[in-house]
Amino acid sequence: MAVRTHWTVEHACSHRVDHDLSNRPADKRAGFARWLASKDCTDCWKTARDPDSASKEEWLAAKRAEEQQAALAWAKQFDMPQLKGPERALDWGERSRHQLMTSAHTALVVEGTWDEADWAELEEKARTITRPGWWIDQRDAEGTDLLELLDAADEADRETENPFR
Repeated sequence: MAVRTHWTVEHACSHRVDHDLSNRPADKRAGFARWLASKDCTDCWKTARDPDSASKEEWLAAKRAEEQQAALAWAKQFDMPQLKGPERALDWGERSRHQLMTSAHTALVVEGTWDEADWAELEEKARTITRPGWWIDQRDAEGTDLLELLDAADEADRETENPFR
């Protein structure tokens, strides 16, 4: 017998809604239905939101603009070079670089054992990476891994410069 795909859920707002859970793995449907029951239905959730609030797209655009401003201010404050590459990747690369560098500073200096001289050395290595794609590729990296990532990028650049070594 197949696990059912349609669930009637009584939401926290007391509305009963039929949900098609066929896009979820069979062993996760019951748990998801329980989770849905702890939440308001979609209509009540939308109504509860501030009616003056922006749509998801507008909210995301505003958040990205705010992050972009912070990244550019940070880059200027710490004398980071402008990234060079495809126009569509520049903003994302700037935000990714800012997030990884601030995460690394927190992990290595603020919470770790590095002093400002160690950090200055890492900053110099970071200044050599001006390709936004590299920063985007590292966006999910741990801050504590940044030095190793920068060393690997430096090694890859040296190999590219002289592939016959």
